[in-house]
Amino acid sequence: MTTIFSSPLTGCAGLLAAWGLIGLAGLLRPASVRFAGRTLFPLGAMAGLALAAIAGSSLLAGGTEQLVLPFGLPDLPFHLRLDPLSSFFLLLLGASSAGVSVFAGGYFRQGEGTAPGLLCLQYHLFLASMGWVLLADDAYGFMVAWEVMALSSYFLVTTQHRIPEIRRAGFIYLLMAHLGAIAILLCFGVLQGGSWQFTFDAMRAAHLAPAWAAAAFLLALAGFGLKAGLVPLHVWLPEAHPAAPSPVSALMSGVMLKTAVYGLLRVTLDLLGRPVWWWGLVPLILGLFTAFYGVVFAAVQTDMKRLLAYSSIENMGIVFTGLGLSVIFLGAGMQAVAALALLATLYHCLNHSFMKSLLFLGTGSVLHATGERNLGRLGGLIHSMPWVAWLTLIGALAIAGLPPLNGFVSEWLLLQSFLFADRVPHEFVNLLIPMGMALVALCAALAGYVMVKFFGVIFLGQPREPSLAHAHDCGRLERLGLAWLALGCVLLGLLPFQVVAALGAVTRQLVGAAVPQAASHWWLLAPVPGRAVSYGPIIFLAATAGVVALTALVVRLAYHQRVRRTPAWDCGFGSLTPRMQDTAEGFGQPIRNIFQSFFQIERELPAPSDRTPRYRIAIADRFWRTVYEPLGSSVQRLASAVAFLQQGRVSVYLLYSFVTLIVLLALALFA
Repeated sequence: MTTIFSSPLTGCAGLLAAWGLIGLAGLLRPASVRFAGRTLFPLGAMAGLALAAIAGSSLLAGGTEQLVLPFGLPDLPFHLRLDPLSSFFLLLLGASSAGVSVFAGGYFRQGEGTAPGLLCLQYHLFLASMGWVLLADDAYGFMVAWEVMALSSYFLVTTQHRIPEIRRAGFIYLLMAHLGAIAILLCFGVLQGGSWQFTFDAMRAAHLAPAWAAAAFLLALAGFGLKAGLVPLHVWLPEAHPAAPSPVSALMSGVMLKTAVYGLLRVTLDLLGRPVWWWGLVPLILGLFTAFYGVVFAAVQTDMKRLLAYSSIENMGIVFTGLGLSVIFLGAGMQAVAALALLATLYHCLNHSFMKSLLFLGTGSVLHATGERNLGRLGGLIHSMPWVAWLTLIGALAIAGLPPLNGFVSEWLLLQSFLFADRVPHEFVNLLIPMGMALVALCAALAGYVMVKFFGVIFLGQPREPSLAHAHDCGRLERLGLAWLALGCVLLGLLPFQVVAALGAVTRQLVGAAVPQAASHWWLLAPVPGRAVSYGPIIFLAATAGVVALTALVVRLAYHQRVRRTPAWDCGFGSLTPRMQDTAEGFGQPIRNIFQSFFQIERELPAPSDRTPRYRIAIADRFWRTVYEPLGSSVQRLASAVAFLQQGRVSVYLLYSFVTLIVLLALALFA
């Protein structure tokens, strides 16, 4: 044990191996929900906390460690590396997974598809593989961990594999994941520069021609952007996240998407060296479009998990916007501002891991208590599920970008970095970036709109179905997991100065600079050099609490004798029913009307003579109908056209081999 934890790198590797052992232990009693839920998942949460603690200490130290494992292929062992970049993402993985694992211990039930013990194995293999992705220091180890991550998450997505829609969602996810893996593999092939060295150190030392470096960057953007859900490569995400169990959705959205961000940062700002400024335009434009596309689609959803899935697309668009800004500033020689944009990117990754995990777990509790995912059949749950409602409210306010919670800090830092567009020595960028800033502000406003719809329709008002009267609050383990993630949203919002100081090691590693702190106070954040711009979340919180308390005191003292409680005014109509409440469709109608060109809308209108009229509207993704369905049909036709090659006869296959050899020999002679 002392040897394993002799250094941060061996400690992290040992904890990832412990996750694998915890998963294997689930096979000892594969049918026992109690053993998996009360023993193994809490053990996994403790391993996550330990991983976060070790990675956090390594991040603060800012050092780099490397290790060669004594196994792998002959002459191709696994190389590991722990530096500030991998330490940060391991901290994110450990801290977020701790809350999700505790929640999962009370969430999973018997009879939900996969056996509990096997589900425990798949879950902890998923966690461990994400950690190995972050530690890998060679292309071979990275791709092995990446594929294990894809396969384990596929089996988790298809937990309820008896449902055809879930099998379809899993197939789409696995297909897209392998397409992305091919792009990443090609990227590593280009980075090798013609050598047979697979280590990242060899790739750093390779001096690629500008065209090959650009090709490697674009391949990395395609492969990692697909995993992150960048539009138009996003089609798997709204299908897979709703299909998976809620703790798995929380991990996929809160953590797995960040491994794609890690991979692109590793390739662009580490392995490729100093980037060219125009590279940043591609993720910037794609990120802005993705953020806007995701939030508009989230606003019109009626399924609460699909709403959160599209919200994840929006937030990943914001992350890639910050990454693109950082590359542009770094390519233009503005290292300090590049550090600010990169800081906003990393901060938003950390924030989103807590916010979105909390919201997905909250929807899981609602789903277990009511059996409903459709927003049109929910409502009034704050009375029967107060723990879930109030903790979910913290996540909703945070992801809406309201101070003093964490979502505001990263978006504020990103907007601050936009203000330096006038210093970039390229006129096109000077024009584009201010428009991007306006689009980010619009996305932030629409995100608040989406969260009002999400929380209001589910928890406020009256229950829309009689069965909601039997809804119950979540159990103790589920409350603990929700509370941990809610606490993270609060602390990351109240203590940004400390987070910024810790992230300085990452920005120094990747862009060669850290964000200067104009204020030395622990409660005040002033990240922009030379400008009187600062943010004090604790001051904001104290002022807000003071105003609320003063208002309550004045009302109590001034109107104490005249206050009386009466029913809410109902406009003279004395029989209010749940049908009179605003529905999810009605809430999203203005957005649907304004941005209807984004949607593929199908309407079913009742006949005039119908005594029980029903109105139905279905919204589909245009990219699926216009790009992926025709592409799939083309592939199917091509496969049918060459199907005659498969005759099922050995003699025919030997003939193919013989003809191939003759052709190769002929080519060799003429060459």
